[in-house]
Order: sequence, then structure tokens, then C-alpha cells
Amino acid sequence: MTDQRTIIEARGLSKTFKLSAKQMRIENAKQPLRVAVDNLSLTARRGEIYGLLGPNGAGKTTSLRMLSTLIKPDSGDAIIEGNSIITAPEKVRASVGFLTSELKLEDFFTPNYLFGFFSTLHNVDPATAARRKEMLFRHFGIDEFAEVKVGNLSTGMKQKTSLVISLVHDPDVIIFDEPTNGLDVITAKVVTDYLLELREQGKSIILSTHIFGLVEKLCDRVGIIIGGRMISEGSLEEVTDGRDLEQVFFDLYSAVVKEVA
Repeated sequence: MTDQRTIIEARGLSKTFKLSAKQMRIENAKQPLRVAVDNLSLTARRGEIYGLLGPNGAGKTTSLRMLSTLIKPDSGDAIIEGNSIITAPEKVRASVGFLTSELKLEDFFTPNYLFGFFSTLHNVDPATAARRKEMLFRHFGIDEFAEVKVGNLSTGMKQKTSLVISLVHDPDVIIFDEPTNGLDVITAKVVTDYLLELREQGKSIILSTHIFGLVEKLCDRVGIIIGGRMISEGSLEEVTDGRDLEQVFFDLYSAVVKEVA
């Protein structure tokens, strides 16, 4: 259960990207600028799972990349464990683990090598790194594949390796972009079960998804993002008010479409 202390406070995050001529043609865009995130605010608390729910292209990934300090917002800020993503990004990175399905591991490295490399990158001492590797590799069944090159691993094992690498420094805040995307049902359950374990450990987790069932199963709070804007935010009970989450989402989506039409 959450202890109600705010761990992430984002206010007014906005990000606009400039489209290339090719992108404009592909997207049939009339303007060379695309607003990916528009004045987005959210609050996540310690010891809870926060779900950022929205369709593809809603701005979920851009939002999480800003929170993870991978890209800078055009405006707005977020405070994560007391540190600003604008003025103290290195401190934010030290306390955050970030996993995205777009993370591409080099084919010729092994899980063993990657774990050691990222442990060093996060200044984890060798003894602690060895203990964490033993625990995480055993939990996710990576042991027997520890010296297998990434290029020879299954999709599920690659995803589990990416997950383990993102947790080498035992972060208090975990940000996952579509954590079960492309996984078979067995591997997806291993991942979601571990997210629940992390919550029980008092970790704060933000995950993006377009899967209603995943939000209903895992999340304590949810933010619905459509067209780069936060449309609704609160506990699952507050957002749904006793209704079906899928229906609530599509009602909000239809209202936004009518508004911009």
C-alpha cells in the first residue's frame, strides 16, 4: 500500500518536435511542428503503481522520456525524489530505472557483460552487483543464458534482460514504457508479477500502456492521456466511478475528438 507521500510531481510538461519533410508527407501534416505533450501534469506516490493509459501516439513515451531525463521538456518541470529533471538530471537518473521496448541491446554482448557494464555505470560496488545479479538472474531465469549473446536470445529473454539491466542500481522509482509489449503470455505474467513485488517493496512505479486489463490488474492510480494532454487522473475508482474503464476511456476519447474536429 502507498504511504501517500508524493514521489513524482510533474507540472506543465510540454514537448514539441519538428517534423522532417518526409515525416510531413507520411503523416499528411500541414505544419512542420507536432505537439507531442501539451501542459501535462501528474502526481505519483511512494509505493504505488501509476498507469499512464492512452492510445498509440498519445504522448506516453515522450512523457516518460522527459521524466527519465532522456529528453528535455520545452517547458514545465518534474520533481522526482526532491530533484528537478531540469536542474538536477544526474540525481534523477541515479534514483530512476527506465525500461522501454525500444531499448536495443547489442547482439554481440551477453547478459553477464551487460549487467556488469551497467552496474559500473551506476557506480554499484562489485559485491552488491554480484548479489543483485544472482538474485535477478535467478528470478527471471536468465542464469542458463548468462553467457549467450543477445542476438541468440528469444524476444522474451531479451525483454527480461533489459528489465534486469534497468534495475541494477536498485532504484526507488521505476519507469516502464509498455513493459509487456510483444511478450508472450508467460513472460508477460513474470514481468507483471515482479512489478507487484516491487510495489510491495515500497518502490514507486510508472508504466505506460494501452491495455485496459493491465491497468485494472496492476495500477493504484491512472492518468488518461489523449493527444498529449492529461484528460483524467486519479485512483482507478475515482476515474471510473464504478463504470468499466474501457467505456470511460472511449467516452473521453470521443469527447476529445469532437472538441478538436
